[in-house]
Amino acid sequence: MSPVPAARRALLALATAGIAAGCATPAAPGGVDVWLTTGDKTQLLARQAPIAFGAGGAAAVVTVDPAQRFQRIAGFGASITDASAWLMQHRMSPAQRRALVEELFGRGPNGLGFDFTRLTIGASDFSREHYSLNDRPPGETDLALAHFSIERNRGDLLPVLREALAVNPKLQVMASPWSAPGWMKTTGSLIQGTLKPGMAEPFARYLVRYVDAMAAEGVPIFALTLQNEPHFEPPDYPGMRLDPAARAEIIGRHLGPLLARRGLKTQIVEWDHNWDEPQAPLAVLADPVARAHVAGVAWHCYAGAVDVQAQVHAAHPDKDTWFTECSGGEWKPHWPETLPWMMRHVVIGATRGWARGVLMWNLALDERHGPHLGGCKDCRGVVTIDSRTGEVTRNLEYYALGHASRFVRQGAERIQSTPVVDGVDTVAFRNADDGSIVLVASNPAPAARRFAVHEGARRFDVTLPRESVATFVWRP
Repeated sequence: MSPVPAARRALLALATAGIAAGCATPAAPGGVDVWLTTGDKTQLLARQAPIAFGAGGAAAVVTVDPAQRFQRIAGFGASITDASAWLMQHRMSPAQRRALVEELFGRGPNGLGFDFTRLTIGASDFSREHYSLNDRPPGETDLALAHFSIERNRGDLLPVLREALAVNPKLQVMASPWSAPGWMKTTGSLIQGTLKPGMAEPFARYLVRYVDAMAAEGVPIFALTLQNEPHFEPPDYPGMRLDPAARAEIIGRHLGPLLARRGLKTQIVEWDHNWDEPQAPLAVLADPVARAHVAGVAWHCYAGAVDVQAQVHAAHPDKDTWFTECSGGEWKPHWPETLPWMMRHVVIGATRGWARGVLMWNLALDERHGPHLGGCKDCRGVVTIDSRTGEVTRNLEYYALGHASRFVRQGAERIQSTPVVDGVDTVAFRNADDGSIVLVASNPAPAARRFAVHEGARRFDVTLPRESVATFVWRP
């Protein structure tokens, strides 16, 4: 008799623990619903047989305590970049686009339920041209912002965004500039440089004009960051360096007071860059004038460790935490390695680190990792849209986000769960509308892990396959 393949052994192990693959039968009253994704891709956010509460006698124990509550969740999602919107508008039929929008932003049986997205104010590297919302010829300025316009957003971005808002009216939309207009900068260009002296006030008005323009289009911007990745000056796409002192001045003396005078509810979120420089947002928050106008701190995944989110939160517990960018890419194509990494550091790690929202980078890219102009040449979208047919491929990031976004609804609270048991990472939430408990567990190990889940007097046993993620949902 030939040996049983590894993937089949894993599924047999699940079956013995009450998680048999391929069954969509709802859990019996008092049972636990289960969805599974495996690193070998044999299971992709697949509904499993429900588990009955029982002995919960495994030696390793994950304890879930709904009485210990932490941050309220705004949502999960990805950025609707210019590239994403252009592909959806020009490389999909209306029916294909509508189906994809409903799948990503809807809460139907197969919807991912994205409640959170990010826009770029002007171009990023994932734009088909480099532009700001107030470009002028070399040598000209426009201090009155008479030439400000969001016209470039009307053809692609706004139609896709309106479709998403129609599907999910609760969608939270934030926005970040990659650069001020070139005439405001020391380089005279969207590429590299920083603000010229005296340009902080016009730049603040530029950002508020954007908030006003989007509101007029029916798109409320709930939060702004001052600058995407303010300590990085890319050589081939828009970027701008703003050190902590510059950000504190713009926020404290210009943008914050202007938003307040206008009575706008748009929040200012600081940093919007990597985990490796926690001292940078702490420096801005050390300025009492700026701190009064800062609502939260945003993080990216490309350097450092997620633990710093909790450290900065501990120093300023009155400020929200957001996770606003991480991209998958062909530099890490191996699912058994990358899926657990994405769960440990982003979906689980960022929310355990107080993030109220979690965003991946591009919502959609094509089969050539674009369109882009400069910057990343092998980034991966949450989905890939075939530029010839409009067909959709759901990528690793789709499933990683989906294990939370499909089940954790806006307004849920993170609750206490044992962080790591026998190498298995966990995070838990309680939905506000029906009190349901959502436990997300990720096993990065090259072998199955068995553990028990205890929530009060209720208990159940789980055997989680190697390099896999599972979501468990049960009701009061």
